[in-house]
Amino acid sequence: MKIGVVGLGLIGGSIFKNLLEGKKHDVVGISRSVNEFNVSKDYNNLKGCDIVFVCTPMNVILEILDKLNNILDEKTIVTDVCSLKEFVSKKNYNFKFIPSHPMAGTEHQGWEYAFPDLFEGATWAVTPLKDTDMKNFAVLKSIIEELGAHTVLTTPQEHDKAVALISHAPMLIAQALCKNIENNELAQTLAASGFRDTTRLAMSNIEMANDMVVMNNENIKDVINMLNSNIEVLFEGDYKSKAKKIKDFRENLYK
Repeated sequence: MKIGVVGLGLIGGSIFKNLLEGKKHDVVGISRSVNEFNVSKDYNNLKGCDIVFVCTPMNVILEILDKLNNILDEKTIVTDVCSLKEFVSKKNYNFKFIPSHPMAGTEHQGWEYAFPDLFEGATWAVTPLKDTDMKNFAVLKSIIEELGAHTVLTTPQEHDKAVALISHAPMLIAQALCKNIENNELAQTLAASGFRDTTRLAMSNIEMANDMVVMNNENIKDVINMLNSNIEVLFEGDYKSKAKKIKDFRENLYK
């Protein structure tokens, strides 16, 4: 197949490097800054693609999809990798649009940090639209599996609630924890691996973090309220038994 990748940051770059390394497909990259073989700034190079991955920041994704609508034909399957799905699911396009979101990444950003094995063992959420042909989903699924990930089907609304719980709110909390010790030199000196690991998400891509907070703020606020309630519950009564249940839950979560 001919596969296009628009935007070669950490996610797009990793998709591009993986597919190029596999040598099974004709891979075309579109980027303003990356100067590599099979990469250009010309969106017309995407003509004839079977699949196109759009991996640009969320704040420009709709603009990019509109641009592709004037270039790609109705046979092309297009997916995005945005961490929010509801806002990209409201418009119809000439191409076959299937929103998706790979649950993979690091605290780094950019082409230089992209690597082919980023998606190995990862979960890749897919939110088909009402008119999605499952034959097209099967084609997209096959490429996602080539990248090393496995797909999970959900709705855009449920996806956005879930990522607020496991990604967006935790990022905001990690930032708040760092802010807590801004003026405490002793705490900064004593901070060790526990604090480092707990606050890793504070190193997130700032542009992406801003998009998350601005565009998913209602779901994030719900999670913060839930967190406050759960902290109060932990303070009440037998903390030890509650902590034991949570520890057991956490141990089983990633088995």
